[in-house]
Amino acid sequence: HDRLVERIRVYLDPVVGDAEIAARWPSVMRAGNRFDALATRRALVAKGFVPEQVIPYAYRPFDVRWLYWEPETKLLDEKRAQYVRNVDGQTLWLEARQSEPKAAFNRGYVTRYVGDNMGNGLSSYFPASIGLDEATLCPQSGVRANLSSKARGYLGETEGEPQAPFMHSVAVLNAPTFRQENTDALVADWPRIPLPSSAGLLIESAVLGERVSSLLDPSTGFQGGIGMGALSAVHSVPLDPATDLAVTARWGIAGKGGITMPSTGTLSERAYTDEERVAIAEHAESLGMSAETAIALLGETCFDIYLNDVAYWSCVSANVWRYTIGGYQVIKKWLSYRERALLGRDLKSEEARYVTEMVRRIAALVLLQPELDANYERVKADVWEWASSPSKSG
Repeated sequence: HDRLVERIRVYLDPVVGDAEIAARWPSVMRAGNRFDALATRRALVAKGFVPEQVIPYAYRPFDVRWLYWEPETKLLDEKRAQYVRNVDGQTLWLEARQSEPKAAFNRGYVTRYVGDNMGNGLSSYFPASIGLDEATLCPQSGVRANLSSKARGYLGETEGEPQAPFMHSVAVLNAPTFRQENTDALVADWPRIPLPSSAGLLIESAVLGERVSSLLDPSTGFQGGIGMGALSAVHSVPLDPATDLAVTARWGIAGKGGITMPSTGTLSERAYTDEERVAIAEHAESLGMSAETAIALLGETCFDIYLNDVAYWSCVSANVWRYTIGGYQVIKKWLSYRERALLGRDLKSEEARYVTEMVRRIAALVLLQPELDANYERVKADVWEWASSPSKSG
């Protein structure tokens, strides 16, 4: 946040010349398609810095940054003013696509911040609630659940709660069996979410969706989880946050036009130690799951993921490391942007700890998959029939 504010203040400082800005940040002074760099800076310098335009920004899954959201110029390319003014930092939004560029589907990410495209192509975001003034979607006029008249008819018949369909959709979209059984349809068009015919099933599914949403949303508190991904030292000596947290293991490189590209990085695959297996077994027991089932879900091996020559995150289970959202391998993608040569600094201690939290959140999502599949099977066995409902034509 502070670094962004500092850069924007310099960019907007009329005393600082264009040449100095171009030397420090070449891309912002490079004219492009429909972007007049000099005219844009002139207009924004005249306007001045607006603190309220510094907002949280869900750039990638589990990767919330800060953005100076400027609505009046092409400083930002394809901005969506109606969308941004309705993101209040509280309302949850569900990311989905009308089609997928690849024959795989892993959508259903949830965020409460302005979101970027979560993968190749264009993302759409659906809010759990909208303003009562549906022409402007103005949240100041009051809010209600974001439901069509047909969906409200469904809730009237099943006596469901207004927010339940949103959370139910999160649960179904994140069920592996739903994705596998419907791959062809999911990559070709909008997801079709089966609705349960009873309020009881809808409530159970919505509660499960709330758990998924909480794990996907870094702004929510997270405690406990399985004990993996701890920041560790190669030689078992205390790490110095001032010198030992630079990401230099080549997780990211600068591509054409300065775009960050993921690279190979440094990691080591290995078997679980006896102590790690005991920790997995104890956590599995707390979930009512066998150790064998937990390891089958997490993966039979784990990786030590290196920041540099002296520090690494210990024992990241194979399926946690490979976990993808929107086509991105989540943890690897996060690391690619934090390579010191690209970031321009070392990680802060809280950022290094955040990776551990991210590992444990994803592990919790992986271990939740049997419940998500079982929930989907229950819904599928007792699905509400839109075609036969009187509200279908409502």
